[in-house]
Amino acid sequence: MSLFFSVIPVAEAIRILTSAAVPAGTEEISLANGLNRVLAEDVTSDGDIPGFTRSVVDGYAVRAADTTGAGDAVPSMLRWTGSVPMGGVPDRAVAPGECLYVPTGAVLPPGADAVVMVEHAEQAKELVLVRRPVAAGENVLARGEDFPRGGMVLPKGRRLRPQDLGVLAASGKSRVRVFRQPRVGVISTGNELVPVTAVPSASQVRDANSSLCAGFLQEHGCVPRCYGIVRDEQEMLRAALDRALSECDAVLVSGGSSKDARDHCAAAIAEQGEVLAHGIALQPGKPTILGRMQGKPVIGLPGHPASAYIVLRALVRPLIGVMAGGLPPERRLGAHLGDSIPSPRGREDWVRVQVEGGLARPVFGKSGLLNTLAASDGVVVVPAEREGMEAGEAVEVILW
Repeated sequence: MSLFFSVIPVAEAIRILTSAAVPAGTEEISLANGLNRVLAEDVTSDGDIPGFTRSVVDGYAVRAADTTGAGDAVPSMLRWTGSVPMGGVPDRAVAPGECLYVPTGAVLPPGADAVVMVEHAEQAKELVLVRRPVAAGENVLARGEDFPRGGMVLPKGRRLRPQDLGVLAASGKSRVRVFRQPRVGVISTGNELVPVTAVPSASQVRDANSSLCAGFLQEHGCVPRCYGIVRDEQEMLRAALDRALSECDAVLVSGGSSKDARDHCAAAIAEQGEVLAHGIALQPGKPTILGRMQGKPVIGLPGHPASAYIVLRALVRPLIGVMAGGLPPERRLGAHLGDSIPSPRGREDWVRVQVEGGLARPVFGKSGLLNTLAASDGVVVVPAEREGMEAGEAVEVILW
């Protein structure tokens, strides 16, 4: 327990925690289930995309040289020889002085090297008047121009968005190999806690952290498993930890991290595993425990929801990134500080802020208050080597 008094920097805590992470492995899934999953391997194209040179507009396939100098006053006159059917193959080539009508997506006929948009042409029976010149390759998508055969489509580590799913489908990928979603257990501890469905007595509070942690884990691509409320008894906590560790890749223990006779988290970890650190130079979140049991990370979070959430963002998020094969960058916004922030040197201070009109205004409040989370848009991090920040200073806001 003496480690509690030897707080370590946030960067060191992240290093320790991520080094204890065990990647969750990979699995193959159908493309229909791929949204927000992370690719576990590079995806390359099994053929040229598109597989043929095609028009990207409705218009007339032409030889670009036949449109040189075309204008409203003196249009180029071309002989119309037919149309290219959508989904079909052209039955003739475009000879000098000729053109063929092509719809968007249709095959560019042989002999043509550009397409004149219908808006820039006028057809009169078998004659087409072109009123604007086109260059070779204009309004045309060449074979393999999107993705050539064997070319990189999406890299390993890419979190799949709807547009990525479309690209994969065009590449013929009905199944993809992705990183498995980490299973993370959530245990809440405290004699004062009651379920959210209960009406608290004068000395009780509802369990907010189970829902807070589960939502955070889901948001970051994990599968949360909640193990309910455990009383402040070491035997009960050890049993809950054993069960959670047998089913999960990591475990979060909410509460039980302070140095107090009734707080058994560090003792339970040390009994069957290793306490890697107890105390982080982080405000709020100083009493956080980092441990390892059965080769898996166990994190003791502060009981106050606001403190717990800061630790989730500062420490647990990087851990998930290693376990899950990567995470998208955090959303950040440049702003100017609306009010000064006092902060002692030696700890990293995560100050909740509201952002409006380019100003980030601190939302000050005690660590036990929930309203500071609901009222804030994100945080400004005061580095450990700084003694606060001044109003008007340019800052970067980490958005929730």
